[in-house]
Amino acid sequence: MAPTAPAAGAAVAGRAREVTRLAGLDGIRGLAALFVVLHHCWLLSFPGYPADTGPGWAGWLLYGHFAVVVFIVLSGFSLAVSPARAEWRLGGVRRFLRRRAWRILPPYWAALAMSLVIAWTVVPQPGEGPPTAKSVLVYGLLVQDLFGAPSPNGAFWSIAVEAQLYLVFPIMLLVLRRYGAAVMLGAVTAIVVAIGALAPHVAAVDLFMRLTPQFAALFAAGIVAAGVLAVPRDRDDPEAARRRARWRAALPWLALAAAVPVPVLIAVNGSVWTVANFFWVDLALGPAVALLLAALATGRPAVLVRLLDLRPLRRLGSFSYSLYLTHAPLVVIVAQLLVAPRVAPGVPAFLVTLAVGVPLTLAVAWAFAAAFELPFQRHRGWAALRAAVRARLARRRA
Repeated sequence: MAPTAPAAGAAVAGRAREVTRLAGLDGIRGLAALFVVLHHCWLLSFPGYPADTGPGWAGWLLYGHFAVVVFIVLSGFSLAVSPARAEWRLGGVRRFLRRRAWRILPPYWAALAMSLVIAWTVVPQPGEGPPTAKSVLVYGLLVQDLFGAPSPNGAFWSIAVEAQLYLVFPIMLLVLRRYGAAVMLGAVTAIVVAIGALAPHVAAVDLFMRLTPQFAALFAAGIVAAGVLAVPRDRDDPEAARRRARWRAALPWLALAAAVPVPVLIAVNGSVWTVANFFWVDLALGPAVALLLAALATGRPAVLVRLLDLRPLRRLGSFSYSLYLTHAPLVVIVAQLLVAPRVAPGVPAFLVTLAVGVPLTLAVAWAFAAAFELPFQRHRGWAALRAAVRARLARRRA
């Protein structure tokens, strides 16, 4: 899978929950994470990626990378909600980084341990040898996009990108507060476009491509989109309020218009071209995702918001990060050890992999989240976590 997050995202719950839960965002997280699972089932059933060697009706599953695009934009958006409502003030860089580490690292390191054990004792990731000591160090420190090592988990590449974006988030926020959203987004995008244009011709610039630089522009677009929730300074001006209402009403249509060129490009040029040009396609897709998030945050379109906020999708979103972290080794076990020796290759193997792999990954991710993600989400430090554990043990003894 592409360096997914997002990463990725991720799969980041974000600071939005600290203020008010925004309807629909958990549903998007859950669906994006599930799409990545389906994508990996497809990859393990139809060889030849980036060529589309599967049936036409399943061709859309080749593009799991775009789920990472959604994660990255959503990560920037979610993290920026609280600052947007507080005149773009972060409330302390050290506090922000500590809370991000507390939220992201414990589940990640637990999933890393699980992935290493599976790769060493059951089956390694496709195309990778067994993880080495270097793998443990590189992946443990979240620098896998900088240093090569056998991967224990095909989804981990985007987590490194996500972590690095956290480091520049305070800088982006500072530039936005001082110079405006257009300057911040324009500056980041200009740097990213320059890297993409020069990389094929300048070896030193090409090194930056390891960092998936287009994700910085997508992350910045998510931050800017969160501005739709900022308290306007001219909120008492009736004419300004009408202009904002018209702009918000147009957001779903603007998102749709921005999204249309991407499937057209894919249909015209095919999967091989699309994968080879993910850098530019991601940049084309990012604005559509950002506009959609801004629309959903304002309750538009209402039907889509209600669908995304259905309880099953909210529940799926609540452990989407764990699903993203844990699914890849499990799908490999199902596809290579359980399905491949017993089922005809191609569509039969794909359907059985889905039928077994999807419920398995969901069940494991739910249990994993209960142990390694949700406690760190609910309790903001070791003292609170220890107190919660002691209270639970005391209740069990009573």
